[in-house]
Amino acid sequence: MKLSVVVPTLNGRDQLESCLDALATHAPGAEVIVVNGPSSDGTTGMVQDRDDVDVLVELADRRLNVARNAGIDRASGDVIALLDHRLTVESGWLAALADGIADGDAVTGPTHQELEAGLTTESVESRTIKGRTVTYFDGGNAAFTADLLDEIDGFDEYLHTGGARDAAHRLAALDYEVAWEGGMSVRREYSADGGRAEPDWRWKYRSLAYRLAKNYGVRPTVLRRLTGHSVRDAVGALKDVARGDADPSSWFGNGREVLAGLATGLKDGAVARYRDRSPRRNPNGRSKRADRAVAVYDYR
Repeated sequence: MKLSVVVPTLNGRDQLESCLDALATHAPGAEVIVVNGPSSDGTTGMVQDRDDVDVLVELADRRLNVARNAGIDRASGDVIALLDHRLTVESGWLAALADGIADGDAVTGPTHQELEAGLTTESVESRTIKGRTVTYFDGGNAAFTADLLDEIDGFDEYLHTGGARDAAHRLAALDYEVAWEGGMSVRREYSADGGRAEPDWRWKYRSLAYRLAKNYGVRPTVLRRLTGHSVRDAVGALKDVARGDADPSSWFGNGREVLAGLATGLKDGAVARYRDRSPRRNPNGRSKRADRAVAVYDYR
């Protein structure tokens, strides 16, 4: 197995440095491709000063799926891993990845989250939609054969969020399974600042509606699923209003954002489904453009 590791990053110099240090320790010999952009915190200089990064790709586009595709374009391995710059691989990561990919074409594992109260971890998440068993994966800790990524044409660059979940639906449509390896673990360190960020409600629902409409069509089951999601979020937000954690005007404003996102996502998803009628359902994939990179520094 020749492994390439693609690490997209944006204004996360210190976290990226820890991520690369862990890769050098626990995955020596892997080809490391950092996709940066557009950062303004000295990331470029830090990466160029290291001798364990094989390729640095500079972008002008902030979308994560664009960064993923740009990194995949430069990877030479027959197995390509995607790693979030905020995560550090643990000691058994490489062996577990190799075990999982030996039995299939895609593998993912848990994230160990350092919290003030202790350590949490994740378990495999899957559900059945329209007769398909969809196994979701963390887009910041997953590996695929290069052939599989070619077959699905990488990630859908329409999406600002939810690209990994969209890919999971498309893998299921092509009858690929995503293996879960508990030893393929990564760690996210505890941070006391920041708190929970307010969701971008318009893009959250635009992405969700787009993914479902593109992969399954605009059908009653899709509309029921979207309605269920929006009702649960509306009830949760209303509880925040009742507790005094949010004001009523923001609740109504968020509702308008949700409706706008749903309408746009359903429309664009239906158009995307028409544009790519093949099972891979990716009319905005890797093959559609070649101008992602502003600059490429290849040290191989």
